[in-house]
Amino acid sequence: MTNSDWADRENPTTICLFDVDGTLTPARGVITKEVKDTLAALRKKCVVGFVGGSDYAKQLEQLGANAKEMFDFCFSENGLTAFRKGEELQGNSFIQFLGEDKYTKLVNFCLRYIADLEIPQKRGTFIEFRKGMINVSPIGRNCSREERNEYEKFDLKNNIRKDFVKALEKEFSDYGIKFSIGGQISFDVFPIGWDKTYCLRHLKGEGFEKIHFFGDKTFEGGNDFEIYNHPDITGHTVKTPDDTVRILKETFSL
Repeated sequence: MTNSDWADRENPTTICLFDVDGTLTPARGVITKEVKDTLAALRKKCVVGFVGGSDYAKQLEQLGANAKEMFDFCFSENGLTAFRKGEELQGNSFIQFLGEDKYTKLVNFCLRYIADLEIPQKRGTFIEFRKGMINVSPIGRNCSREERNEYEKFDLKNNIRKDFVKALEKEFSDYGIKFSIGGQISFDVFPIGWDKTYCLRHLKGEGFEKIHFFGDKTFEGGNDFEIYNHPDITGHTVKTPDDTVRILKETFSL
């Protein structure tokens, strides 16, 4: 596989990778026509892909059922499920890495911790098992959008997720796992090295000389931090999808 596969692009050795939540879409929201049109224009210039922690089904809800046609690379769960030109690539799984016994101890600790939390609301789906990680939410992923927004303010003020992560880092320091706060209500737990930089394994041999990454959680502890700071990456911090569009138009003269 070489960049000859991308000969129809003006810059076939350049790829742009995008976080999903907060970068291409509002948090758990749907991509707008403006963002779609901007990406379509960008694909004439270079190769385009997305990388996010959510599973592929959730990403389709946000990006649309034709995501494989909109993007050259689709990296779900940080690249543990991956598609190149619509064809699935070889993956991996969190449960294979950790094993059932360690996984059960980790989940039990999380559930006990959440049970003791004093927060305004608790809903449902506090732990979501994904192929390459678990997603832990103190309020529960079944909360409404209004509850989600209110919880985010409460969390930022009271460091709920930050303190939760510190407790897990102390308890499971020998598990070979790390923790990343992302979105409004949750954090991810995954093997060291299985952050968004995992997707870069799929790009080896493609001949890319420039890899741009766009994300909104590029601060330390955020789930874009590792890939944003990777030596092979040219990183761009964005605040909203509108910000992404603006930076793309400025950077690539769209």
